[in-house]
Amino acid sequence: NEAAVSKGLCRVLAGLADADTIFALSSGHGRCGVAVVRISGSAAATALRCMVGLGNQLPPPRTALLRSITDPHSKEVLDRGLVLWFPAPHSFTGEDSVEFHIHGGPAVITAVLQALGSVPGMRPADAGEFTRRAFHAGKLDLTEVEGLGDLIHAETEAQRRQALRQMSGELGRLYQDWSHRLKRTLAHVEAFIDFSEDELIEEGVLDQVDISVCDLQAEIEQHLKDERRGERLRSGVHVVIAGATNAGKSSLLNTLCQRPAAIVSPIAGTTRDVVESALDIGGFPVLLSDTAGLRDSPDLVEQEGVRRARERYREGANQNNFLTIQLISVQFKSTQPERNSMLVKQDSRCLLVLNKTDLLPEAHREELNLELRRVSGLPPVCLISCQTNEGLKDFLTVCGDPLSGAPTLTQARHRAHLQQCVAALAQYRQYRDSDLALAAEGVRLALTSLGRITGRVGAEEILDIIFKDFCIGK
Repeated sequence: NEAAVSKGLCRVLAGLADADTIFALSSGHGRCGVAVVRISGSAAATALRCMVGLGNQLPPPRTALLRSITDPHSKEVLDRGLVLWFPAPHSFTGEDSVEFHIHGGPAVITAVLQALGSVPGMRPADAGEFTRRAFHAGKLDLTEVEGLGDLIHAETEAQRRQALRQMSGELGRLYQDWSHRLKRTLAHVEAFIDFSEDELIEEGVLDQVDISVCDLQAEIEQHLKDERRGERLRSGVHVVIAGATNAGKSSLLNTLCQRPAAIVSPIAGTTRDVVESALDIGGFPVLLSDTAGLRDSPDLVEQEGVRRARERYREGANQNNFLTIQLISVQFKSTQPERNSMLVKQDSRCLLVLNKTDLLPEAHREELNLELRRVSGLPPVCLISCQTNEGLKDFLTVCGDPLSGAPTLTQARHRAHLQQCVAALAQYRQYRDSDLALAAEGVRLALTSLGRITGRVGAEEILDIIFKDFCIGK
């Protein structure tokens, strides 16, 4: 009968295919209007023929066709939807691929996945396996893979833009350019070591290498001086508002949240616990925490609030994505009491904010600005009024545009490999005059460190450059 013939056809076709063909739901889980089921591997065409009833024919590539999707054994219609055929290598994974666009009900999805599992030579995909295959096929480098993952998890507009920028290969192209220059540098050094005695190498080759190494080291070191903007944008920032009682910490929290997230009153010590709110500030995903005012108090509940505030500062002191807003009221005639409440070092992870400027006469405000300019070692300073919103625009732009300029580092592993690369280039300069073989090893280590970022580095490419740039042998 027809079902038996179809079943036999599936087995014959699967026998000609690789057993490692994967399938999975590629759209989000849960009820939805349309769900996308993706298949990748050499048995993808088998599944398409068996479940859509195409016989030996395949649909035109990258053309959506409306078809009934059936169980390959019972021939029961499971759903009616769109089918698309992507022959290798012109697919996301570089393999033969199929997509079923079906209705997004749980029963429909389950039935289609179960039917695919019954096709010989197919198995459910592991987490991230489609993207892994795309990487191995050379469709994406590791930075683009990471950008794709970040795009899927992006919560803010700036995160989306950064992830898309990385997924499009902008960061990868920068590292590939450095890798290409290092390959050429290494090829020249190794050619000099192997062939200089035969007078087959032009004069000044090592001088050009020296210049290239110095330039590369300077560029990478400058790239590392990004204050971790990309990493903070990717993973988010934890911001704690710190300061003495009645400095306006809760008012600032409410102003930024644009809602009464914390109780505000003229009574000192109103905030007794840590009040948190998730925000999007300048494109950065921020977890903003209001804390109890720092002071000595006989009140046991307030003492616990102060203890929790200090504990929160200590927890974030060693975290790269931690920022403290040190809030000070300009009402105080002396900032000495406020200085005692500053629990963090005055570095790039601290922002000094002077609040209640609406209470200062204009002359006093100019005097305060002059005084701040004379004080050295202060973190960035902003003057604001939570009452009138004066200065808030400047306060929010302190973070700057996280996407301005050259692409920034987004992963801690990028930073670690680039630091290793800089150290290896320093090794070249250290041994250049005493042991050229050790110096060349430094360049090789630098190239390996860069290759680990993108996942692409090979010895064959070094040989290609040697024989391309120099007329050595035949």
